[in-house]
Amino acid sequence: MRKELFPGEQVIVVTRPQPRTLIVPALMFILVPALAAYASAWIVKGGPARLVPPLEESTREWTPWLIGASIAIAAWVLLGYCLPRVMAWHATKYTLTSQRLVVRYGMLRRRDLQVPLATIRNVVIHQSLPQRVLRSGNISLDTGYPSSTVVPDVPEAATFRNFILDAINDLPQGGALGAGGMMHNPDAAWPPETREGGRDER
Repeated sequence: MRKELFPGEQVIVVTRPQPRTLIVPALMFILVPALAAYASAWIVKGGPARLVPPLEESTREWTPWLIGASIAIAAWVLLGYCLPRVMAWHATKYTLTSQRLVVRYGMLRRRDLQVPLATIRNVVIHQSLPQRVLRSGNISLDTGYPSSTVVPDVPEAATFRNFILDAINDLPQGGALGAGGMMHNPDAAWPPETREGGRDER
């Protein structure tokens, strides 16, 4: 990111989404190998044969295949469910600079969302109950368009919002937001010809 900065631009903070989305993959990463090991031990000790006594001889022949199936299912869960979620979280990055907010998604297929701080008119935090407990939240950026830009699950959302407001207040032209997130001078966001009174005719 530092190689992509504009002249005079400085990085203020870099963060990722709140890692609560990794709780389930982390539990699965612990439980699935343990269950696969338990199932393999149960198969080796003749568990399937005790379940179906008439097929005891054939179940012994199937033991390697049953163990392989247990390992394959565990690998499928880890690689197909846990790993993609960890990679998606790691590949998502929120970078706030002195001029813009950059939201970057993806590793192989990268997608960037850039919001110039000078266009932001309002900054609002939306929190669910789990987010309030973990002090994260969805930050909504009103840039004057019909649909606002939402940065999801930002950790320490209140602190991150304060960083945004401070950076806006430090902009050279003074298009600043107050502590409550609203602009002190709404006309600063509009071209001179669209302000009250219309275009100056000469």
